[in-house]
Amino acid sequence: MSGHSKWANIKRKKAKVDAVKGTVFSRLTKEIMAAAKRGGGNPDTNFRLRLAIQKAKDNNLPQANIDRAIRRATGQEEGVHYEEVVYEGYGPGGVAVYLQILTDNRNRTAGEVRHIFSRHGGALGETGCVAWMFESKGRLTITETNKSEEELLDVAIEAGADDLRREDGEFVVLTAPDVLDQVRESFESQGIKVDDVELVQLPKTTTEVSSDDAHKLLDLIDLLEDHDDVEKVFFNAEFPEDFEMDEA
Repeated sequence: MSGHSKWANIKRKKAKVDAVKGTVFSRLTKEIMAAAKRGGGNPDTNFRLRLAIQKAKDNNLPQANIDRAIRRATGQEEGVHYEEVVYEGYGPGGVAVYLQILTDNRNRTAGEVRHIFSRHGGALGETGCVAWMFESKGRLTITETNKSEEELLDVAIEAGADDLRREDGEFVVLTAPDVLDQVRESFESQGIKVDDVELVQLPKTTTEVSSDDAHKLLDLIDLLEDHDDVEKVFFNAEFPEDFEMDEA
């Protein structure tokens, strides 16, 4: 079982906790700003911004907050300016860890992330040390549907998706990043609800870890995900078949 699929259920539960903490709105706002800064403030011509806005709406971020974030990112309104950074490193057991960061202070964030790695059995690495182990993909999840797996696969293939698979009781569709939106639209045009759409970094190869290292790794990942400037964390761990995750 891949690290990504094993961690997916925990991330969904964590999202509910983050909502209570009030951190979700902050992260969604930063994601909108980063997308608008890179590709412009028009969601019709900026797919990444369109994706960020949809995710914000799904999480009940007020429209006024969305509009303000776009104005700030495009220089129409004063505000904090964020930059996108990728950090790479190694976790317990030599697992590759790839972080997508949004920060208004690169030096501060680097120091804090390095501290998290070093205190929990890992090490922050140099640029490019693990990026080559991952590839960019679009990822859609479908949880509830009356369609069969074969019917879903037909829609996915027709729309230009790369793969459809079952993971932890849901269907996962993988695509090239540039066709993610068209694949989503194809499913929805067939009356198939898509529960989540995101751009991810999938590992090309995995690293087997012991149960002991797996627990240490997940502690590290949890702390990294809790950092305000960390948007997404990807890793290439392969857990033991009998591994039991502490979900507390």
